[in-house]
Amino acid sequence: MPAVLTASALTFAWPDGTAALSGLDLQVPPGRSGLVGSNGSGKSTLLRLLAGELRPTAGSVTVQGRIGYLAQDLTLRADERVDEHLGIAPVRRALAALDAGDAAPHDFDVIGDRWDVEELTVAELDRVGLPAGVLDRRLGELSGGEVTQLGLARLLLDEPDMLLLDEPTNNLDRDARSKLHDVLGSWPGTVLVVSHDRPLLERVDRIAELSDRSLRWYGGGWSAYEDAVAAEQASAEQAVRTAQAGLRREHRDVLDAGRVLAKRRQFAAKAFANKREPRAVMRVRKRTAQVSAAKYTATQEQRLAGARERLTEAEQRVRELAEIHVDLPGTAVPGQRVVLETHDLVLRNGLRVDLHVRGTERVAVVGPNGSGKSTLLHTVAGSLAPATGSVHVRVPMRLLPQRLDLLDDRLSIAENVARFAPRADANAVRSRLARFLFRGVDADRPAGRLSGGERFRATLAALLLAEPEPQLLLLDEPTNNLDLASLRQLVTALESYRGALLVASHDEGFLDDLGVTRTVELG
Repeated sequence: MPAVLTASALTFAWPDGTAALSGLDLQVPPGRSGLVGSNGSGKSTLLRLLAGELRPTAGSVTVQGRIGYLAQDLTLRADERVDEHLGIAPVRRALAALDAGDAAPHDFDVIGDRWDVEELTVAELDRVGLPAGVLDRRLGELSGGEVTQLGLARLLLDEPDMLLLDEPTNNLDRDARSKLHDVLGSWPGTVLVVSHDRPLLERVDRIAELSDRSLRWYGGGWSAYEDAVAAEQASAEQAVRTAQAGLRREHRDVLDAGRVLAKRRQFAAKAFANKREPRAVMRVRKRTAQVSAAKYTATQEQRLAGARERLTEAEQRVRELAEIHVDLPGTAVPGQRVVLETHDLVLRNGLRVDLHVRGTERVAVVGPNGSGKSTLLHTVAGSLAPATGSVHVRVPMRLLPQRLDLLDDRLSIAENVARFAPRADANAVRSRLARFLFRGVDADRPAGRLSGGERFRATLAALLLAEPEPQLLLLDEPTNNLDLASLRQLVTALESYRGALLVASHDEGFLDDLGVTRTVELG
């Protein structure tokens, strides 16, 4: 298929010289394409380069048509009205003046041929799941999910030829995700989407995996990709076993050869001592034997080196599936102990909530965007005051906020974790961080340079290793910004957590993996 978007030898380095991409070649065909890869592999950077948000250090990008780009983190003016953000506020005011009988000649110039602009806008807003009334609100009043929906609606109104979407389902509730899936399913142009949303990735025609700064394409959606990767992994692991067996065989051959040569040397020494032949003949025989032995030894060493090389190549094909395994005995809570209880609690949004948590319960908080999930968690954490009523937390508690703003960007990962555990010495901090896959110099990286998934992992480490160890953990949309490998790491980390969990999330697959014992639905 002809490429709609092409990148050739694309290279990008940050101002401090850190390489993000190097010599990358990319061809995106028409249709729906997914882009996956581990956090920090450069997916968001690649999309920004393709969209023209960043200029490459070297290489080129060629695009057929216009691109619409939806960033992962949208920067908006909180005081700006939605209709102003969409660029239709002047036309709406002119149409309102016309309806009121107060139109001036200038209003007709403003309207031009855009008489149906509000109807078209409302239709696109409805298409992504936003009501018409959102046009009169300010951006600062919108939830994170509503901001994402608005960004998508703005792109659809602009009618680009190609959509570049970076984690578009972050913060979206179940209905909004379904709407987005429908939009992309019916989109007539080309789509390249970075996502960890498995149902969304099932709908794409192909998936590109970005790893080691190179791309590899797989046909089909997420299930086909998983099957292909699993087959590759099985083949790679079999190749490692075969190479290991070959290396052992070559080692045995080298030992056998050493024994044969030793026997030959003993026989030659004995013959020389007994002087069975003339000295000159024996010296010739000795030199010939030495040359033959040297050649034989060199052949064996070459075969051994070849076996080692084959093993190294086979091992490089095996994917690293690092998992977080943390023993946290201090987080354990007796089964019937009251962890959290509320009394006549009414949140700031007017929602009445009755919540009691005991022991090691894992409670999911679900509901549409704007229903108050984050408000509830921040009220339990004490960072927001309730409208009325009270919250009583009976155990040490920590909140993992949606914005992941607990870390000081100026400090290293190790220094940030040490802030939460001031009594732990530097060696203990580094030992604990290694279990969260920050080993050696990785623990010295500044927090401000971490990818979304790495920042999440570092924040989780800071909270779980904090003093005192939390026996109630509040998680606000924890799967946002996580790649699928990081998602698995999060689940394995929380499997060893022995306290109570209160989790606000739209990711039903994650909640199932987490083993939720009870669901609280906010209306």
